[in-house]
Amino acid sequence: MRALYKHHAGVGLALDDSRAKPSPGPRDVLIRVAKAGICGTDRHIWEWNPWAASRVPIGIVTGHEFVGVIESIGSAVTRFQPGLRVSAEGHITRGIDYNSRTGNAHIARGVEVIGVDRDGCFADYIVMPEDNIWPMHPDIPDTIGAVMDPLGNAVHTVMEAGVSARTVLITGVGVIGLMAVTVAKAAGASRIFCTDLDPRRLDLARKLGAVEAYDARDPAWVDDVRNNCRGEGADVLLEMSGAESAFNQGFAALRNGGKAALLGVPAKPFPFDFNANVIFKGVTLVGIYGRRMFKTWYQMEELLLSGRLELDDIITHEFPLEQFEDAFGEMISGRGIKVVLNIGD
Repeated sequence: MRALYKHHAGVGLALDDSRAKPSPGPRDVLIRVAKAGICGTDRHIWEWNPWAASRVPIGIVTGHEFVGVIESIGSAVTRFQPGLRVSAEGHITRGIDYNSRTGNAHIARGVEVIGVDRDGCFADYIVMPEDNIWPMHPDIPDTIGAVMDPLGNAVHTVMEAGVSARTVLITGVGVIGLMAVTVAKAAGASRIFCTDLDPRRLDLARKLGAVEAYDARDPAWVDDVRNNCRGEGADVLLEMSGAESAFNQGFAALRNGGKAALLGVPAKPFPFDFNANVIFKGVTLVGIYGRRMFKTWYQMEELLLSGRLELDDIITHEFPLEQFEDAFGEMISGRGIKVVLNIGD
C-alpha cells in the first residue's frame, strides 16, 4: 500500500508506495482510508520540532484524522461488518486503569495516539481496535468525517465550558478555534469575541458568528471586551492558541468568577500570575485534552445533523496523497486553513 511516513530525523515526510498492508488482530478492523485531515500535530512532526523529536519514532506512518470504509474484520469482532463507512477515536487505551473505567478514557494512563505512537492514517489502510470505531451517519459527508478529530476538540472545549446564554471569548482562531466559534454559536452562546493575528481568520470568525474579532497585537481589545460585557469581562474564556500573551490577556478579559477552558498548548513554560488571574478572581479552570470517549462523538453527530454548524469555509483545500508536499505547504504557509488529503477513490 501507499503510506506517508517519517523517514528521517529532520524536516519532511516521504511517500512509500510499497509498504506492507497491515493485518487486523482478532479484535481489530482494517479500514480503507478515503480522506485524512492534516493538523498541527502533523506539522510538528513534519518540521521535527523538539516535541516531535522526543516522542515520535522514525519510520512511523503519520496522520490521525480520517474517514474510510471497513475492508475486513478480526475473528472476534462482533459489532461491525465490512463495507461500513467509519471514522475512529485516535486515542487508544487498554481500558483497565481508573480513568478508563470511570468515563475519562481520553486521559487514561498509557494512551497511544495513532500517527504519533503507532501507525496512523496517511496511508491506504489503517488497523484500529473495534472499541475505537465510530460509524459515520450517512448524512455526514466524507470531507466532514475526515475532520471529526479536531471538531471533537472544539466540541469538547465548548461543552466543558458551558457556554449557553453566556458571553464567550476565544483566544486564537486557528482551525479548532474557528470550529469553536460555530460550535459555541450552535450551543447557545449569547455573544462571541475572538482574537488572532491573521486578518483572514478574524474575518472568517466574524462570518461564523463572532460579534467582534480583534487583532491580538493591540492590547486595547482587553478593555473593549470588558466594556462590552457589563464592564466585568467575558463569562467564559476558551484559550485555543497556547500563546503567552493570549493567556495573560485572556484572563484579564475574563470576569471574576468566570470559567476558562484551556486547549492551547504552550511551546514552553512562561510566567503567569495565578494570584491575580485565577485565585483572587475565583476562576474555574478546566484542561482540555482530546475528546470524551464517546460522549463528545455523540455531541458532534447531533450538532452536525442539526445543520447549525458551518464548516465549509474552514476546510479550504483538498489534495491527492501524492501531492502531500503541496498540501503541507499550503497548511504551513497559512494560505490553507484546514487541509484534507484525498487517499481513496
